[in-house]
Amino acid sequence: MSGCEARDAKKLVRSPSGLRMVPEHRSARSPFGLDEPPWVPDKECPRCMQCDTKFDFITRKHHCRRCGKCFCDKCCSKKVPLPRMCFVDPVRQCAECALISQKETEFYDKQLKVLMNGATFFVTLGTSDKSELMVCRLSNNQRYLVLDGDSHYEIEIIQISTVQILTEGFTPGGGNTRAIGMILQYKVPGSEELTQMKFTASEDFSCNKKLSASWLAAMHKVSKGGKIYRMLKK
Repeated sequence: MSGCEARDAKKLVRSPSGLRMVPEHRSARSPFGLDEPPWVPDKECPRCMQCDTKFDFITRKHHCRRCGKCFCDKCCSKKVPLPRMCFVDPVRQCAECALISQKETEFYDKQLKVLMNGATFFVTLGTSDKSELMVCRLSNNQRYLVLDGDSHYEIEIIQISTVQILTEGFTPGGGNTRAIGMILQYKVPGSEELTQMKFTASEDFSCNKKLSASWLAAMHKVSKGGKIYRMLKK
């Protein structure tokens, strides 16, 4: 077991919003996670915050589990998975939040799983002219990029500064391109200087090329504008 995964134990907790499976240690939280919002107090919302319907004994109020605002049943009837808050079951959300959560489900179900499954690359550190064949994957707690070969590296996701996907096949008139590698820059804890790593897809086997391309595509999804997509700030 690698050091970054030594504290991956989880526990089941019950909150006003529902059951959640969360890490036992807060330091092991996923950087893509989201805290539960405080609920708008009942006494502060006499009307639905979407359609302005007045609450009474018939029209009950419901809180969106994602934003914490208060709505009538019509405006907050959807129950949608919310993996960013570690809910075990789909939870009630307003229409706007439900749409966002539905889009994020693809991120969790596809991109993160591809990254955690890993792929093989030739990795070059800094300005070195030597590369090493390494298996690269996202740790189970999603906090680290783990590289294993003759050497071993664990790069904390929140320390990654930029991600550049390398492609080939581009033509001035347009055309298909394919991902062949990646350059990322990150900070080593305790240092303000950036360290660079270059990842080049291994072409030894066609199956490995497909895995590498899928992994790079997932990294592209995780990055936004060249910077790591810190969903926790969204």
